Amino acid sequence: MAFTYRNGELCAEQLSLGEIARRFGTPCYVYSRAAIESAYAEYSRTLAGHDAIVCYSVKANPNLAVLALMAKLGAGFDIVSGGELARVLAAGGDPRKTLFSGVGKTENEIEQALQANVLCINLESEPELERVNAVAGRLGKRAPVAFRVNPDVDAKTHPYISTGLKQNKFGVAHDDAERLYAAAVRLANIEIRGIGCHIGSQLTDPAPLVEAAARIVALTARLEAAGIPIGHIDLGGGIGIRYRDETPQPIARFVAGALAALEGHRARLILDPGRSIVGNAGLLLTRVEYVKPGPARSFLVVDAAMNDLMRPALYDAWHAVNAVHEPSPGARPTTYDVVGPICESGDFLAKERPLVAGAGDLLAVMSAGAYGMSMSSNYNSRPRAAEVLVDGADAHLVRRREAVQDLFALERILP
Repeated sequence: MAFTYRNGELCAEQLSLGEIARRFGTPCYVYSRAAIESAYAEYSRTLAGHDAIVCYSVKANPNLAVLALMAKLGAGFDIVSGGELARVLAAGGDPRKTLFSGVGKTENEIEQALQANVLCINLESEPELERVNAVAGRLGKRAPVAFRVNPDVDAKTHPYISTGLKQNKFGVAHDDAERLYAAAVRLANIEIRGIGCHIGSQLTDPAPLVEAAARIVALTARLEAAGIPIGHIDLGGGIGIRYRDETPQPIARFVAGALAALEGHRARLILDPGRSIVGNAGLLLTRVEYVKPGPARSFLVVDAAMNDLMRPALYDAWHAVNAVHEPSPGARPTTYDVVGPICESGDFLAKERPLVAGAGDLLAVMSAGAYGMSMSSNYNSRPRAAEVLVDGADAHLVRRREAVQDLFALERILP
Protein backbone atom coordinates (compact mmCIF):
# COMPACT_ATOMS: atom_id res chain seq x y z
CA MET A 1 0.00 0.00 0.00
CA ALA A 2 1.07 3.58 -0.65
CA PHE A 3 0.52 4.84 2.91
CA THR A 4 1.14 2.50 5.86
CA TYR A 5 2.41 2.70 9.42
CA ARG A 6 5.99 1.60 10.02
CA ASN A 7 7.40 1.61 13.53
CA GLY A 8 4.48 3.70 14.73
CA GLU A 9 4.73 6.39 12.04
CA LEU A 10 2.67 6.83 8.88
CA CYS A 11 4.83 6.55 5.78
CA ALA A 12 4.51 7.34 2.10
CA GLU A 13 6.01 4.27 0.44
CA GLN A 14 9.32 3.91 2.33
CA LEU A 15 9.57 7.46 3.66
CA SER A 16 8.06 8.72 6.90
CA LEU A 17 5.69 11.66 6.73
CA GLY A 18 7.55 13.16 9.67
CA GLU A 19 10.68 13.32 7.53
CA ILE A 20 8.72 14.86 4.66
CA ALA A 21 7.35 17.52 7.02
CA ARG A 22 10.86 18.29 8.30
CA ARG A 23 12.20 18.69 4.78
CA PHE A 24 9.35 20.47 3.06
CA GLY A 25 7.15 21.95 5.78
CA THR A 26 3.39 21.91 6.08
CA PRO A 27 0.80 22.06 4.68
CA CYS A 28 2.09 19.80 1.96
CA TYR A 29 0.56 17.48 -0.61
CA VAL A 30 2.28 14.10 -0.77
CA TYR A 31 1.81 11.72 -3.72
CA SER A 32 2.93 8.13 -4.22
CA ARG A 33 4.39 7.28 -7.61
CA ALA A 34 3.84 3.57 -7.03
CA ALA A 35 0.14 4.10 -6.29
CA ILE A 36 -0.35 6.14 -9.46
CA GLU A 37 1.42 3.53 -11.56
CA SER A 38 -0.56 0.71 -9.96
CA ALA A 39 -3.92 2.35 -10.68
CA TYR A 40 -3.00 3.07 -14.29
CA ALA A 41 -1.74 -0.50 -14.71
CA GLU A 42 -5.18 -1.82 -13.80
CA TYR A 43 -6.62 0.01 -16.80
CA SER A 44 -3.78 -1.16 -19.03
CA ARG A 45 -4.17 -4.82 -18.08
CA THR A 46 -7.92 -4.85 -18.68
CA LEU A 47 -7.65 -3.02 -22.00
CA ALA A 48 -4.75 -5.09 -23.32
CA GLY A 49 -5.51 -6.48 -26.78
CA HIS A 50 -8.32 -4.00 -27.43
CA ASP A 51 -8.34 -0.86 -29.56
CA ALA A 52 -8.57 1.52 -26.63
CA ILE A 53 -6.85 4.49 -25.04
CA VAL A 54 -6.85 5.95 -21.53
CA CYS A 55 -6.93 9.76 -21.53
CA TYR A 56 -6.06 10.94 -18.02
CA SER A 57 -8.35 13.72 -16.79
CA VAL A 58 -5.96 16.58 -16.13
CA LYS A 59 -8.32 18.51 -13.86
CA ALA A 60 -8.01 15.82 -11.18
CA ASN A 61 -4.35 16.61 -10.57
CA PRO A 62 -2.48 18.78 -13.12
CA ASN A 63 0.96 18.79 -11.51
CA LEU A 64 3.59 18.57 -14.27
CA ALA A 65 5.35 15.65 -12.58
CA VAL A 66 2.09 13.70 -12.48
CA LEU A 67 1.35 14.53 -16.13
CA ALA A 68 4.88 13.55 -17.19
CA LEU A 69 4.50 10.24 -15.34
CA MET A 70 1.19 9.58 -17.09
CA ALA A 71 2.77 10.37 -20.47
CA LYS A 72 5.62 7.93 -19.78
CA LEU A 73 3.05 5.27 -18.91
CA GLY A 74 1.46 5.77 -22.34
CA ALA A 75 -1.66 7.72 -21.36
CA GLY A 76 -3.38 10.36 -23.39
CA PHE A 77 -5.07 13.34 -21.75
CA ASP A 78 -8.52 14.86 -21.32
CA ILE A 79 -8.35 18.64 -20.92
CA VAL A 80 -10.91 21.40 -20.34
CA SER A 81 -8.92 24.60 -20.89
CA GLY A 82 -6.08 26.15 -22.82
CA GLY A 83 -4.10 26.20 -19.59
CA GLU A 84 -4.45 22.44 -19.23
CA LEU A 85 -3.33 22.01 -22.86
CA ALA A 86 -0.23 24.09 -22.09
CA ARG A 87 0.46 21.88 -19.06
CA VAL A 88 0.17 18.70 -21.13
CA LEU A 89 2.60 20.05 -23.72
CA ALA A 90 5.04 21.29 -21.04
CA ALA A 91 5.00 17.83 -19.44
CA GLY A 92 5.81 16.08 -22.72
CA GLY A 93 2.29 14.79 -23.36
CA ASP A 94 1.21 13.92 -26.90
CA PRO A 95 -1.40 16.37 -28.25
CA ARG A 96 -2.45 13.71 -30.77
CA LYS A 97 -3.68 11.67 -27.79
CA THR A 98 -5.43 14.64 -26.16
CA LEU A 99 -9.17 15.35 -26.03
CA PHE A 100 -10.39 18.91 -25.47
CA SER A 101 -13.65 18.88 -23.51
CA GLY A 102 -15.60 21.63 -21.71
CA VAL A 103 -18.66 23.78 -22.34
CA GLY A 104 -17.07 27.22 -22.73
CA LYS A 105 -14.07 27.05 -25.07
CA THR A 106 -12.96 30.46 -26.28
CA GLU A 107 -11.84 31.19 -29.85
CA ASN A 108 -8.28 31.48 -28.60
CA GLU A 109 -8.45 28.08 -26.87
CA ILE A 110 -9.91 26.44 -29.98
CA GLU A 111 -7.11 27.95 -32.05
CA GLN A 112 -4.51 26.65 -29.58
CA ALA A 113 -6.01 23.16 -29.80
CA LEU A 114 -6.07 23.14 -33.60
CA GLN A 115 -2.53 24.48 -33.87
CA ALA A 116 -1.36 21.77 -31.46
CA ASN A 117 -3.14 19.07 -33.53
CA VAL A 118 -5.16 17.58 -30.69
CA LEU A 119 -6.87 14.26 -31.21
CA CYS A 120 -10.38 15.65 -30.88
CA ILE A 121 -12.42 18.65 -29.74
CA ASN A 122 -15.48 17.48 -27.82
CA LEU A 123 -18.36 19.76 -28.78
CA GLU A 124 -21.03 20.57 -26.22
CA SER A 125 -23.43 22.84 -28.13
CA GLU A 126 -24.49 23.86 -31.63
CA PRO A 127 -23.00 27.35 -31.27
CA GLU A 128 -19.69 25.71 -30.36
CA LEU A 129 -19.83 23.67 -33.58
CA GLU A 130 -20.27 26.91 -35.52
CA ARG A 131 -17.40 28.58 -33.67
CA VAL A 132 -15.01 25.65 -34.19
CA ASN A 133 -15.88 25.53 -37.89
CA ALA A 134 -15.18 29.26 -38.23
CA VAL A 135 -11.86 29.13 -36.38
CA ALA A 136 -10.73 26.09 -38.37
CA GLY A 137 -11.64 27.85 -41.62
CA ARG A 138 -9.62 30.90 -40.63
CA LEU A 139 -6.61 28.66 -39.96
CA GLY A 140 -7.06 26.63 -43.13
CA LYS A 141 -7.61 23.45 -41.11
CA ARG A 142 -10.28 20.81 -40.62
CA ALA A 143 -11.19 20.47 -36.98
CA PRO A 144 -11.42 16.92 -35.57
CA VAL A 145 -14.60 16.81 -33.48
CA ALA A 146 -17.00 14.64 -31.53
CA PHE A 147 -20.20 15.62 -29.78
CA ARG A 148 -20.51 15.00 -26.09
CA VAL A 149 -24.01 13.54 -25.95
CA ASN A 150 -26.04 13.78 -22.78
CA PRO A 151 -27.59 10.31 -22.40
CA ASP A 152 -29.90 11.36 -19.53
CA VAL A 153 -28.62 8.58 -17.28
CA ASP A 154 -28.60 9.09 -13.51
CA ALA A 155 -25.10 8.42 -12.19
CA LYS A 156 -26.51 8.22 -8.63
CA THR A 157 -23.76 10.40 -7.25
CA HIS A 158 -23.55 13.84 -5.61
CA PRO A 159 -25.69 16.35 -7.58
CA TYR A 160 -22.72 18.70 -8.01
CA ILE A 161 -20.74 15.99 -9.83
CA SER A 162 -23.59 14.38 -11.76
CA THR A 163 -23.23 15.49 -15.37
CA GLY A 164 -25.39 13.26 -17.56
CA LEU A 165 -28.96 14.37 -16.77
CA LYS A 166 -31.21 16.63 -18.86
CA GLN A 167 -30.88 19.52 -16.41
CA ASN A 168 -27.06 19.53 -16.46
CA LYS A 169 -25.13 22.11 -18.47
CA PHE A 170 -22.93 19.51 -20.13
CA GLY A 171 -23.26 17.97 -23.57
CA VAL A 172 -25.96 18.08 -26.23
CA ALA A 173 -29.36 16.47 -25.78
CA HIS A 174 -29.58 12.85 -26.89
CA ASP A 175 -32.62 13.69 -29.03
CA ASP A 176 -30.67 16.42 -30.88
CA ALA A 177 -27.55 14.38 -31.61
CA GLU A 178 -28.48 12.95 -35.00
CA ARG A 179 -29.52 16.36 -36.32
CA LEU A 180 -26.28 17.94 -35.06
CA TYR A 181 -24.09 15.24 -36.59
CA ALA A 182 -25.94 15.66 -39.91
CA ALA A 183 -25.26 19.40 -39.75
CA ALA A 184 -21.61 18.91 -38.77
CA VAL A 185 -20.81 16.50 -41.58
CA ARG A 186 -21.88 19.13 -44.12
CA LEU A 187 -19.44 21.76 -42.83
CA ALA A 188 -16.26 22.24 -44.85
CA ASN A 189 -13.93 22.70 -41.90
CA ILE A 190 -15.19 19.86 -39.68
CA GLU A 191 -14.00 16.26 -39.55
CA ILE A 192 -16.12 13.86 -37.48
CA ARG A 193 -13.86 11.73 -35.28
CA GLY A 194 -16.19 10.15 -32.75
CA ILE A 195 -18.87 10.48 -30.11
CA GLY A 196 -18.70 10.76 -26.34
CA CYS A 197 -20.51 11.07 -23.04
CA HIS A 198 -19.71 11.56 -19.37
CA ILE A 199 -22.42 10.92 -16.81
CA GLY A 200 -20.73 11.98 -13.58
CA SER A 201 -17.98 11.47 -11.06
CA GLN A 202 -17.40 9.16 -8.10
CA LEU A 203 -19.28 6.23 -9.67
CA THR A 204 -19.16 3.12 -7.48
CA ASP A 205 -21.24 0.78 -9.65
CA PRO A 206 -20.66 0.10 -13.37
CA ALA A 207 -24.40 -0.17 -14.14
CA PRO A 208 -25.01 3.54 -14.97
CA LEU A 209 -21.89 3.63 -17.15
CA VAL A 210 -22.98 0.50 -19.01
CA GLU A 211 -26.49 1.93 -19.46
CA ALA A 212 -25.05 5.13 -20.90
CA ALA A 213 -22.70 3.12 -23.14
CA ALA A 214 -25.65 1.13 -24.52
CA ARG A 215 -27.48 4.34 -25.43
CA ILE A 216 -24.38 5.79 -27.09
CA VAL A 217 -23.68 2.57 -29.02
CA ALA A 218 -27.26 2.47 -30.31
CA LEU A 219 -26.94 6.10 -31.39
CA THR A 220 -23.63 5.31 -33.07
CA ALA A 221 -25.28 2.54 -35.09
CA ARG A 222 -27.94 4.96 -36.35
CA LEU A 223 -25.32 7.55 -37.28
CA GLU A 224 -23.27 5.03 -39.21
CA ALA A 225 -26.38 3.77 -40.97
CA ALA A 226 -26.91 7.38 -42.08
CA GLY A 227 -23.40 7.42 -43.55
CA ILE A 228 -21.62 9.21 -40.69
CA PRO A 229 -18.61 7.10 -39.63
CA ILE A 230 -17.68 7.12 -35.93
CA GLY A 231 -14.02 6.40 -35.22
CA HIS A 232 -14.15 6.35 -31.42
CA ILE A 233 -16.61 6.12 -28.55
CA ASP A 234 -15.55 8.08 -25.48
CA LEU A 235 -17.38 6.91 -22.35
CA GLY A 236 -15.75 9.45 -20.05
CA GLY A 237 -14.41 8.68 -16.61
CA GLY A 238 -15.86 9.16 -13.16
CA ILE A 239 -14.92 5.83 -11.62
CA GLY A 240 -14.99 6.32 -7.86
CA ILE A 241 -12.66 5.56 -4.98
CA ARG A 242 -13.16 4.72 -1.33
CA TYR A 243 -13.18 7.77 0.92
CA ARG A 244 -15.18 6.41 3.85
CA ASP A 245 -17.64 3.55 3.53
CA GLU A 246 -18.08 3.43 -0.24
CA THR A 247 -17.60 0.05 -1.89
CA PRO A 248 -16.57 0.93 -5.45
CA GLN A 249 -16.37 -1.97 -7.86
CA PRO A 250 -12.86 -2.69 -9.20
CA ILE A 251 -11.64 -0.67 -12.17
CA ALA A 252 -11.49 -3.89 -14.18
CA ARG A 253 -15.24 -4.38 -13.77
CA PHE A 254 -16.01 -0.92 -15.12
CA VAL A 255 -13.68 -1.48 -18.07
CA ALA A 256 -15.14 -4.92 -18.77
CA GLY A 257 -18.64 -3.43 -18.79
CA ALA A 258 -17.56 -0.75 -21.25
CA LEU A 259 -15.88 -3.30 -23.52
CA ALA A 260 -18.95 -5.54 -23.44
CA ALA A 261 -21.19 -2.62 -24.45
CA LEU A 262 -18.95 -1.95 -27.46
CA GLU A 263 -18.63 -5.58 -28.49
CA GLY A 264 -19.12 -5.97 -32.23
CA HIS A 265 -18.35 -2.33 -33.00
CA ARG A 266 -15.15 -1.30 -34.72
CA ALA A 267 -14.92 2.04 -32.91
CA ARG A 268 -12.01 2.65 -30.58
CA LEU A 269 -12.89 2.88 -26.89
CA ILE A 270 -11.70 5.94 -24.96
CA LEU A 271 -11.89 6.29 -21.18
CA ASP A 272 -11.05 9.50 -19.28
CA PRO A 273 -10.26 8.55 -15.66
CA GLY A 274 -8.79 10.96 -13.14
CA ARG A 275 -9.83 10.39 -9.53
CA SER A 276 -9.47 6.59 -9.79
CA ILE A 277 -5.80 7.00 -10.77
CA VAL A 278 -4.63 9.73 -8.38
CA GLY A 279 -7.28 10.08 -5.65
CA ASN A 280 -5.96 7.52 -3.19
CA ALA A 281 -2.38 8.15 -4.30
CA GLY A 282 -2.17 11.42 -2.38
CA LEU A 283 -2.71 12.99 1.02
CA LEU A 284 -2.56 16.44 2.57
CA LEU A 285 -0.03 16.66 5.40
CA THR A 286 -0.83 19.30 8.03
CA ARG A 287 0.28 20.30 11.51
CA VAL A 288 -1.87 21.12 14.54
CA GLU A 289 -1.40 24.74 15.60
CA TYR A 290 -3.86 24.84 18.52
CA VAL A 291 -6.14 22.56 20.47
CA LYS A 292 -9.29 24.54 21.22
CA PRO A 293 -11.79 22.91 23.58
CA GLY A 294 -15.31 24.31 23.65
CA PRO A 295 -18.66 23.77 25.34
CA ALA A 296 -20.35 22.38 22.21
CA ARG A 297 -17.41 21.25 20.09
CA SER A 298 -13.67 20.89 20.42
CA PHE A 299 -11.36 21.89 17.61
CA LEU A 300 -7.97 21.03 16.22
CA VAL A 301 -6.86 24.19 14.43
CA VAL A 302 -4.37 23.12 11.76
CA ASP A 303 -2.19 24.97 9.27
CA ALA A 304 -4.12 23.63 6.25
CA ALA A 305 -7.49 25.09 5.36
CA MET A 306 -10.34 25.16 2.87
CA ASN A 307 -8.12 27.06 0.44
CA ASP A 308 -5.84 23.99 0.39
CA LEU A 309 -8.58 21.34 0.25
CA MET A 310 -11.93 22.69 -0.91
CA ARG A 311 -13.88 19.43 -1.17
CA PRO A 312 -15.23 19.29 2.41
CA ALA A 313 -16.56 22.85 2.27
CA LEU A 314 -17.82 22.52 -1.31
CA TYR A 315 -19.37 19.04 -1.27
CA ASP A 316 -19.43 18.24 2.45
CA ALA A 317 -16.95 15.59 1.32
CA TRP A 318 -15.54 13.13 3.86
CA HIS A 319 -11.78 12.49 4.09
CA ALA A 320 -10.20 10.19 6.64
CA VAL A 321 -7.84 12.00 9.01
CA ASN A 322 -5.00 9.98 10.55
CA ALA A 323 -2.47 10.94 13.17
CA VAL A 324 0.99 10.58 11.64
CA HIS A 325 2.33 9.12 14.89
CA GLU A 326 0.30 6.27 16.32
CA PRO A 327 -0.98 7.12 19.81
CA SER A 328 0.46 5.45 22.87
CA PRO A 329 -1.35 2.33 24.06
CA GLY A 330 -4.25 3.28 26.28
CA ALA A 331 -4.45 6.87 25.03
CA ARG A 332 -8.07 7.96 24.86
CA PRO A 333 -9.18 9.93 21.78
CA THR A 334 -11.16 13.14 21.92
CA THR A 335 -13.77 14.04 19.30
CA TYR A 336 -12.63 17.06 17.32
CA ASP A 337 -13.55 19.14 14.32
CA VAL A 338 -10.40 19.63 12.25
CA VAL A 339 -10.49 23.24 11.04
CA GLY A 340 -8.20 25.77 9.43
CA PRO A 341 -7.46 29.46 10.03
CA ILE A 342 -9.67 30.80 7.19
CA CYS A 343 -12.29 33.35 8.26
CA GLU A 344 -15.28 31.24 7.17
CA SER A 345 -17.49 28.95 9.23
CA GLY A 346 -17.26 26.52 6.31
CA ASP A 347 -13.49 26.22 6.77
CA PHE A 348 -13.20 22.63 7.93
CA LEU A 349 -11.35 19.54 6.76
CA ALA A 350 -13.22 17.06 8.95
CA LYS A 351 -15.92 17.05 11.60
CA GLU A 352 -16.45 14.94 14.71
CA ARG A 353 -13.32 12.78 14.43
CA PRO A 354 -11.93 10.80 17.37
CA LEU A 355 -8.24 11.68 17.48
CA VAL A 356 -5.34 11.68 19.88
CA ALA A 357 -3.50 14.86 18.94
CA GLY A 358 -1.91 17.93 20.47
CA ALA A 359 -0.33 21.16 19.32
CA GLY A 360 2.58 20.46 16.99
CA ASP A 361 1.38 17.00 15.98
CA LEU A 362 1.09 16.00 12.33
CA LEU A 363 -2.15 14.84 10.71
CA ALA A 364 -2.66 13.25 7.31
CA VAL A 365 -5.86 14.05 5.41
CA MET A 366 -6.22 10.98 3.23
CA SER A 367 -7.48 10.42 -0.33
CA ALA A 368 -6.53 13.95 -1.34
CA GLY A 369 -4.64 13.21 -4.55
CA ALA A 370 -7.57 14.27 -6.76
CA TYR A 371 -9.28 17.67 -6.69
CA GLY A 372 -7.09 18.82 -3.84
CA MET A 373 -4.28 21.04 -5.05
CA SER A 374 -6.08 21.53 -8.38
CA MET A 375 -8.97 23.32 -6.60
CA SER A 376 -6.79 25.27 -4.17
CA SER A 377 -6.77 29.07 -3.95
CA ASN A 378 -5.09 32.01 -2.27
CA TYR A 379 -8.13 33.03 -0.24
CA ASN A 380 -7.17 35.10 2.84
CA SER A 381 -3.85 35.72 1.02
CA ARG A 382 -2.56 32.27 1.94
CA PRO A 383 0.30 30.87 -0.17
CA ARG A 384 -0.54 27.54 -1.72
CA ALA A 385 1.04 24.37 -0.37
CA ALA A 386 4.07 22.49 -1.61
CA GLU A 387 3.69 19.24 -3.55
CA VAL A 388 5.99 16.25 -3.08
CA LEU A 389 6.15 13.06 -5.15
CA VAL A 390 7.55 10.04 -3.30
CA ASP A 391 9.32 7.31 -5.23
CA GLY A 392 10.37 4.51 -2.89
CA ALA A 393 12.68 6.07 -0.31
CA ASP A 394 13.13 9.29 -2.29
CA ALA A 395 11.01 12.44 -2.05
CA HIS A 396 10.98 14.98 -4.85
CA LEU A 397 9.68 18.53 -4.50
CA VAL A 398 7.50 18.84 -7.62
CA ARG A 399 6.00 22.21 -6.73
CA ARG A 400 7.64 24.60 -4.30
CA ARG A 401 5.55 26.30 -1.66
CA GLU A 402 4.37 29.73 -2.77
CA ALA A 403 6.04 32.70 -1.10
CA VAL A 404 4.00 35.63 0.13
CA GLN A 405 5.63 37.78 -2.55
CA ASP A 406 4.19 35.44 -5.21
CA LEU A 407 0.69 36.45 -4.13
CA PHE A 408 0.99 39.99 -5.46
CA ALA A 409 3.73 39.57 -8.07
CA LEU A 410 1.22 40.26 -10.87
CA GLU A 411 -0.29 43.33 -9.22
CA ARG A 412 0.72 46.99 -9.29
CA ILE A 413 -0.07 50.12 -7.31
CA LEU A 414 -1.33 53.08 -9.26
CA PRO A 415 0.71 56.30 -9.00
